[in-house]
Amino acid sequence: MSKAQVNRDFDPAALEAFLVERFGRGEMRLERIGGGQSNPTYFVDFGAQHMVLRKKPAGPILRGAHAIEREFRVLQALAPTSVPVPRPVLFHEDDALLGTPFYLMERLEGRVFHDCSLPGLSRDERRGIYLAMAEAMATLHAVRPDEVGLGDYGRPGNYFERQIGRWTKQLRESPSERIPALETVADWLPRHLPADDGRVAIAHGDFRLGNLLFHPQRPEVIGILDWELSTLGHPLADLGFCSMTWHSAPDEYGGILGLDLEALGIPSQHDFLDHYYDHAMPTAALEPFHLVFSLFRFAVIFVGIADRARAGNATAADAADVGKLAGRFAVRATEIIEGARHWPRHP
Repeated sequence: MSKAQVNRDFDPAALEAFLVERFGRGEMRLERIGGGQSNPTYFVDFGAQHMVLRKKPAGPILRGAHAIEREFRVLQALAPTSVPVPRPVLFHEDDALLGTPFYLMERLEGRVFHDCSLPGLSRDERRGIYLAMAEAMATLHAVRPDEVGLGDYGRPGNYFERQIGRWTKQLRESPSERIPALETVADWLPRHLPADDGRVAIAHGDFRLGNLLFHPQRPEVIGILDWELSTLGHPLADLGFCSMTWHSAPDEYGGILGLDLEALGIPSQHDFLDHYYDHAMPTAALEPFHLVFSLFRFAVIFVGIADRARAGNATAADAADVGKLAGRFAVRATEIIEGARHWPRHP
């Protein structure tokens, strides 16, 4: 095994012995991947194999959270389709080996952009990256869950009603100090729930630029990553979540609000939505509700990050600072509510 120091929560020798038993002799190299707030992730090289390991975090976690077994299942289901995902390698359920269950998938070589302003790229490249993101999302939403063995991956129908209940319950159970704007949004959402149109798709749950792997040279998505929050849901959940980028500032988890998008070559939200609808199966219009819901859910996720930071088992070193964003996103949600009458319709 490589002598390089890595920030880890398990014994690397145990993993190396497991890989030797599974794949035969080989040298293991292990590297912790930083930047995530959820499941600890590592690059694992073993012999000629280049893989990524994802595991649950150590310590107490909320019931149903960090469901890496669901991540692995959806990767297995989508691997034969046109949806760009890494090839799953194996899932290990017994937590005796590394302290928690884990899985391995192939490591794809490409680019990940955490800064949505895409510094260092040309105007044309930036536009291409955003349009490729819209196309990858449309490709995912075109998959029929029952045709890939995911017909029972979640409860079909009434997705937003159930999600509002789930995230509101998580908010109420948090020991964090209450955020008035977030409480206001939690009260607004169930009173403005749109009628259920019956559309069911595989919803990624965290579809954004930073969870996409792009080709090393081309504006092409080669891997959709981080499937922890995926379920059977509604396409507008992902579309609304992805659209938060246009409604949050650069210091609010890397949004683009306030930037000169024309000068940068980044499509407006209107153009991005148009491109999605041009490539998607028939889908209802994105409404203010969907964006408000997405901002609310993300804010509650940030509350959870802050809770884990206080408990001492957050994944990322900056979890305490990131957790403070809950209030910022709650305010952004109230801004959407206040401007709802001017919302442009799509498609």
